[in-house]
Amino acid sequence: MPALPLQGKSALVTGGARRIGREIVLALAKAGADVAFTYRNSKDKAASTLDELESLDVSAMATECDVRSETSVRATVCAAVERFGKLDILVNSAAIFDSAPLDSLTLEQWDAVFETNTRGPFLVAREAIRHLRSSHGRIINVGSLGGIRPWASHGHYCASKAALHMLTQVMAKAFAPEVSVNCVAPGWIEMEQPSEAARRFADKTPIGRNGTADDVAQAVVFFATGPGFVTGQILAVDGGLGLA
Repeated sequence: MPALPLQGKSALVTGGARRIGREIVLALAKAGADVAFTYRNSKDKAASTLDELESLDVSAMATECDVRSETSVRATVCAAVERFGKLDILVNSAAIFDSAPLDSLTLEQWDAVFETNTRGPFLVAREAIRHLRSSHGRIINVGSLGGIRPWASHGHYCASKAALHMLTQVMAKAFAPEVSVNCVAPGWIEMEQPSEAARRFADKTPIGRNGTADDVAQAVVFFATGPGFVTGQILAVDGGLGLA
């Protein structure tokens, strides 16, 4: 593989200002891609991510976007295409992670999670698809091990990610043959100081550790650079935790 396998390509990453989304943005840029990314409530972190991208010799932009809104999504896709002249890669990373007992889960909690985690990727993909078809591009959704395995205290989150996994496979059929669509499903990802819960998950994981945001980002780069013949796949990035 060339040192910069995505040189000449352009990408749009939702929720790219912080956490896993930020690592995805940086990994795509390090692979040579020009990158646009969105944020909603993380303007300062978006500015910090842009500063880091400046050193990577790529074109980059950050745009405020509410992935729940057709108007906001449409404006974001148009801005990215206007900046780069095309769109080759879409990464749907924006998400809400929430927990609540299923028997006391409110309708507002349920809808808030689905609006971002499931409706958001649908809206962004729908607005971007004509550009991605023109470039024979890629869509990579960020799902979750929670969309594969049931977590009793995260019913709305698990259901939203399971829906995204199915949406990935529907997109793979609907957008073929021009566009390949795949999904990365992270397990327990260390983002802060290790906790007792994190240590328990690491002990249960066959690889012997929890994941990192870079593990997820490299899986996204794999789908962005790998064979376009690979489509409709849900790749668990979990160190084998799902086997436990």
